[in-house]
Amino acid sequence: MSFETPDDRKYNESHEWALQDGDTVRVGISDFAQDELGDVVFVELPDVGEDVTQGEAFGVIESIKAVSDLYAPVTGEVTAVNEALFDAPEQVNEDPFGDGWMLEIGLSDEAALDELLAADEYADQVA
Repeated sequence: MSFETPDDRKYNESHEWALQDGDTVRVGISDFAQDELGDVVFVELPDVGEDVTQGEAFGVIESIKAVSDLYAPVTGEVTAVNEALFDAPEQVNEDPFGDGWMLEIGLSDEAALDELLAADEYADQVA
C-alpha cells in the first residue's frame, strides 16, 4: 500500500510531521499513522502557552483500535491548537496533512529540524 508523504515537511520516526513556516512549526500525524490507528475518536492536546520538548509526549490520540502518545518533533512553546479536532477528531483520518493538523509550535532551535527524517527517508521507513 502506498501512503501520501508530502516532501515539504519533515517526519519523526514516531510518525508525526513538522511543517516549518518561518519560526513556527505546524505538527500533525502522517497518512501512514492515521491508517494504522484506524478511526480516530479522541485527541488530547496541550494548551496554548505550554512548552513541548523534542522527542517527548505532548498529547494522546485515541482510535477504535489503540491509544497512542504523540511526540513533539521540535522544542518550543505551543502557539496554536487545532480546537476543531475536539469536536471532529475524524479530521485526522480525512485530511492528516491539512485540516487534521494538531498544533503549532514556536520553534526555539531551528537545528532540531535537521534531526528529523526527510520525506523519502520516512517513506522508506514505512514501506
